[in-house]
Amino acid sequence: MPLTGGDVTLERDGHVAYVTLSHGRYTVVTMAMRRLVAERFAEIDRDPEVRVVVVRSDGEHFTSGGDIAGFMEVDPIDLTDLGHDVTAAARSPKPVIAAIDGYCFGVGLEMVLSCDVRLGTVRTQLALPEMNLGMIPGSGGTQRLARLVGLSRAKFHIMSATRIQAQQALDWGILSGELHADRDALDAAVDTLAQKMAGLSPAALRTAKEVLDRGTDGPLYTGIELERKAYSMLRATEDFAEGVKAFGEKRAPVFTGR
Repeated sequence: MPLTGGDVTLERDGHVAYVTLSHGRYTVVTMAMRRLVAERFAEIDRDPEVRVVVVRSDGEHFTSGGDIAGFMEVDPIDLTDLGHDVTAAARSPKPVIAAIDGYCFGVGLEMVLSCDVRLGTVRTQLALPEMNLGMIPGSGGTQRLARLVGLSRAKFHIMSATRIQAQQALDWGILSGELHADRDALDAAVDTLAQKMAGLSPAALRTAKEVLDRGTDGPLYTGIELERKAYSMLRATEDFAEGVKAFGEKRAPVFTGR
């Protein structure tokens, strides 16, 4: 049953939603799981109580990649939507943090490249190994990796199917912060970051994500103009007024997203 199997669960803890991939030790991503990723993010995007999202895996590895045999069961035209499904994090208006421990290969790397922040451990390994199958990445991997690490590095790692080790990923900006010693330390760091971000203004977070994503894809002057107008728009929000008031009163602000 190569098209089915595995699961993508959704849990919420306060203002933080946890999307968890589940399919054995290596967390092989089936075609069904790809669709579930999009369904879970659709639920998240409809929920006004969710301010931050965490994507993680309950396997020993984040994922060893997709179910390769399953590709031969799917009509080529249908693969277009599956690539769109698995990168739903990029289209979500909410910030998405990826917790990456162990292998993160193929579709798994494409999934986390569509997230906003990636944290990892000392044993994190990243790769787009599709060249070994006579294929290329098909869910944004070529474009997002090149934008993060530069064209030359992306060509080398994609065209030779060479893995990116944890320290390289951190040095090149694929991973953020620091490398954590193990899964427990990673989970603690992710939870701390998620809770911190959940306490910030949802309106400001949403706007920052959009300005960064859309601004960096265009000329500098376009990005600056987008930033200027977004800044002006946020000036009219209740959250900004609350932030200024709380600063003057020397207390923590209480943001509502309005």
